[in-house]
Amino acid sequence: MDAKKFLLNEKDIPQAWYNVIADMKTKPAPLIHPGTKQPLKAEDLYPIFSKAASEQEVNYTDRWIWIPEEVREMYRIWRPTPLVRAKGLERLLDTPAHIYFKNESVSPVGSHKLNSAIAQAYYCKQEGITNITTETGAGQWGAALSLAAKHFGLELAVYMVKISYEQKPYRRSIMQTYGAEVIASPSMSTKAGRKIITENPNHVGSLGTAISEAVELAMSTPNCKYVLGSVLNHVSLHQTVIGLEAEKQMEMAGEYPDLVIACFGGGSNFSGVAFPFLRHKLSGEKADTEFIAAEPSSCPKLTRGVFQYDFGDEAGYTPLIPMYTLGHNFRPANIHAGGLRYHGAGAIISQLKRDKLIDAVDIPQLESFKAATMFARSEGIIPAPESSHAIAATIREALKCKVEGKSKTILFNLSGHGLIDMTAYDRYFANDLANYEVSDEEIRANTAALEQIMK
Repeated sequence: MDAKKFLLNEKDIPQAWYNVIADMKTKPAPLIHPGTKQPLKAEDLYPIFSKAASEQEVNYTDRWIWIPEEVREMYRIWRPTPLVRAKGLERLLDTPAHIYFKNESVSPVGSHKLNSAIAQAYYCKQEGITNITTETGAGQWGAALSLAAKHFGLELAVYMVKISYEQKPYRRSIMQTYGAEVIASPSMSTKAGRKIITENPNHVGSLGTAISEAVELAMSTPNCKYVLGSVLNHVSLHQTVIGLEAEKQMEMAGEYPDLVIACFGGGSNFSGVAFPFLRHKLSGEKADTEFIAAEPSSCPKLTRGVFQYDFGDEAGYTPLIPMYTLGHNFRPANIHAGGLRYHGAGAIISQLKRDKLIDAVDIPQLESFKAATMFARSEGIIPAPESSHAIAATIREALKCKVEGKSKTILFNLSGHGLIDMTAYDRYFANDLANYEVSDEEIRANTAALEQIMK
């Protein structure tokens, strides 16, 4: 290990979030009301989300949105996060590439998710909301929101994807320690859950099912709002503190990234690290920078999905989102990167992908764990299974540099540590994990009816 850290001062915490939509030549298509089929206004979202989040969701004009001082005060607990030159990994790969990672694993809950959890909990508290609900896959978002809810005195119910509820008991324990109620999804506590279990008693859950249950509970509970951990525009907005800090740190390092890489589930950490750098590509100032979203081969919405309006959840409670999707009924394989098992991509990411401003790769599960092990042994940090996809994509690019004899600067986001995911590593070392591939026939069958949604 020979890591060099580039550390900012407390005063360098961003004062505003960056809204990339303001700079996009082709704006994302609007969210659509599933009943009226009309574009949604902020007030249409008030029954589900806080008013502030609703207004941020449909803000297509303001480039900068001020961060409330109380939110920045909480950010100061762990922000700014370090930028690290991964010299150990560079040596291991014998690559001429310069590899940097933004270490979001240093937050109190071990991931980037707290950046948006604090903001959304704050807005709910300001509106006098007393209860909130959410979903979680691997448990990182649920843990972050549990801490934020406790800080602001909110009661929280978390629907955790059933397979992760069983695979990751300590993430469940963390949420309970912070005072949240955790329910394995699908459950018998909601109409959506009961329907799913009735149709498929062995359903292991997905983020789509958990979202359905959380939204239903929020809409049927007085003074309660739903809080989302990824996909939507306002969540991506809150995460841009990552890239805004990384910009200053890369300047300290005397370099600028040729490649920006992050793992991809719904888009929160990818947006967070990529969007601030993307604004320079949109302006033409840094036109050659490439952006790569690394998703699992078992859930390849960006690489093999279709672009279509689709629901964000399985039951069809959410607004219709213009997205690359595998279909809201898609049932992903039981990979350990639970936070990436989501059927669709957010509207902003999807439009950027359509416009060829970003690219995507899919990573098999075994390759991701091989990359995670290489990173741990060369840099000393055990990464979350989700973050391991970004590491695998980074290794691919670094090895290309070696073959081509070119030196490139690569920045990736280490979105979280894997210290609560060691059962997954145990299974990897025991040769008890497998790769999962979705067939073209499965994708066609699952997306065939999507065009009917808008009729």
